[in-house]
Amino acid sequence: MTRLLILRPEPGASATAARAAALGFEAIPAPLFNIEPRAWPPVDPATLDAVMMTSANAARLGGSLLPAYWHLPLFAVGMATAQAACAAGFSSIHTGAGDVVALAEILRDHGMGRVLHLCGEDHHVPDAPWVRIERRIVYAAQAIDPPPPLPEADFILIHSPRAGARLAEIIPDEARIRHRILAISAAAAQTAGLGWASFHIASAPTDDALLALAANPC
Repeated sequence: MTRLLILRPEPGASATAARAAALGFEAIPAPLFNIEPRAWPPVDPATLDAVMMTSANAARLGGSLLPAYWHLPLFAVGMATAQAACAAGFSSIHTGAGDVVALAEILRDHGMGRVLHLCGEDHHVPDAPWVRIERRIVYAAQAIDPPPPLPEADFILIHSPRAGARLAEIIPDEARIRHRILAISAAAAQTAGLGWASFHIASAPTDDALLALAANPC
């Protein structure tokens, strides 16, 4: 049975592990970060056209200020974020396909002028010239130090640029040749550096695409 080592924080690690197990993999969660909420200054909802979320953590950890924005349309980067936003109280939700650039284009197509982006400290979302984005950091990923031991696995899954960078810190150059990497995006792959036994990037920045790559890395 193929063993997958999952580095993303909880609850995402367990969610990925459940999907992997359903596909017949042996999944081993080994989060390198803890997700913690951050206090954030509100934006007057009357000045906004919409809310944008590029991670389900924004919905889970947005806190007591979220109800002020429930009446606004919510643009979610993917299905997991949309589901978390629905659970948090939003009702008018537009769901993207997991790509932040495509999400910005959806905002343009809907004529959104000023958007509140609720995100993490390490967001990687470029500004778009056709929309004014007001960003608020509502959560942060804190590295677990010392990091957990990383058991042997057939593949290590990297879900974010920061996880790639942290993995590169943990595993020395001379040991990388023993590990095979699957990354959810080119950005996540780039931070992990070179020297790994093999390195593959998912066809789309989603769990489904990443696990499909685990099933057929070639």
